[in-house]
Amino acid sequence: MDKGNIYATASGIVKINTKDRSISVIPVTNTPPHIQVGDIVIGQVTDVKDSVALVEIAGIKGKGEREIVNADQAAIHVSNVKDAYVKELYYEFAPFDIVKARVIDLRNMRLTTVDKELGVMKAYCGNCRAVLKIDNGKLKCPKCERTETRKISSDYGTGIV
Repeated sequence: MDKGNIYATASGIVKINTKDRSISVIPVTNTPPHIQVGDIVIGQVTDVKDSVALVEIAGIKGKGEREIVNADQAAIHVSNVKDAYVKELYYEFAPFDIVKARVIDLRNMRLTTVDKELGVMKAYCGNCRAVLKIDNGKLKCPKCERTETRKISSDYGTGIV
C-alpha cells in the first residue's frame, strides 16, 4: 500500500470477488524459489576451514533453474558431514568441489551431507585441477595419477542431481 493505493507483489491476472469484496492476483510467472528446511541444494565449496566448509548455493533440486531469492553462503559443519567421525574436514571437501546437501537450518544457513546420496558430486585435483574420476572407491586424477579423498555422493560423476 502506498498513499492509499494498493499494489500487487506479483504481476498477473486480477480476480475480483464481489461477494467477499476481495481482490487477488493470479500470477502468470513462476515466482523465484525460496530455500526451505529439508530442500536438497547444489552448490560450490568456496572455502574450507578447520570445522566448517563454506558453500555458495547455486540451485534447489526440483525447483527449476531460476535465481534463488534467499540464497546466501551456507555452511557444512564438521559434525554434519557423515555418520562417522571426521578428523580433518580437508579430507572431505576442497574449494571448487560441487556438492549436493540438505538444508537443516535457515537462520544460520547450515547444510548436511550425512545421507549416502549427499556429498561431493564433482571434485577437482588439488595438484593439476583436472576432474577426479572414481577408481575402486577412491578419487584419482587421470592426468597426474594423484589420489584424493572426499565425502562422495552416490551420484558422483553422473551429472544427475
